[in-house]
Amino acid sequence: MKANSVNTFTMFSTEHLSAIGVLFLCLFLLYFLNKNGYLQNKHSLLFDRLFALSLLAMEISYHLVLVQARDWTLSESIPIHLCSISLYFSFIVLWTGTKRFHHFVFFAGIGGALQAVLTPSLEVNFPDFLFIQFFYIHIGIIVTGFYILLAKGYRPTFKGIIQTMITLNVLFPFIFAVNILVQGNYMFLREKPVNGSLLDFLGPYPWYIVSLEFVAFLLFIPQWLVFRKWNNPQK
Repeated sequence: MKANSVNTFTMFSTEHLSAIGVLFLCLFLLYFLNKNGYLQNKHSLLFDRLFALSLLAMEISYHLVLVQARDWTLSESIPIHLCSISLYFSFIVLWTGTKRFHHFVFFAGIGGALQAVLTPSLEVNFPDFLFIQFFYIHIGIIVTGFYILLAKGYRPTFKGIIQTMITLNVLFPFIFAVNILVQGNYMFLREKPVNGSLLDFLGPYPWYIVSLEFVAFLLFIPQWLVFRKWNNPQK
């Protein structure tokens, strides 16, 4: 959906910095609640599922808004961006408690969503619904990654990094093929975001895709080293 001149998103504006502040506030509250034992109680399953449903509802609402505005297109609206995939994995992890997708959510989910929060590919500004939805979804993915770490006793492993990298490289050819078929730019595999992003520092097309693989791996390593012992010792 196109923004008008009055409500156009501006990088690091007051609204953008406020959204980043909300992210850090959520992470602080998550840490505080876990430290005081509020995340390990009989209502945790209810919280997991309500939070999962809120993420899914926001994602469905996004597509409904685009359809209503006649802005839903095959080239831009199929939910196969990295953060869309991370969102669905987050939903599955929260709803079922499975550990099958924990690594992907923690490594690729947090990494991709954090990059999106810091350098959003966004046209509209607050209080537009799409602005709220964008940051709710991406902050929600990051919160989910840390929630399974703190509250669920998840321990990231080096094997999990390898599994995440393999999953990403299995997805890339499929996404690239879809991009060609629909003239899209999912996962930014055809060009960089127009609003600027961290990809601007990784070289020209197509070399930034190769560079991104190495950057992702190098970013996953400190995530693993820092958080591998942060799981709940009671788990």
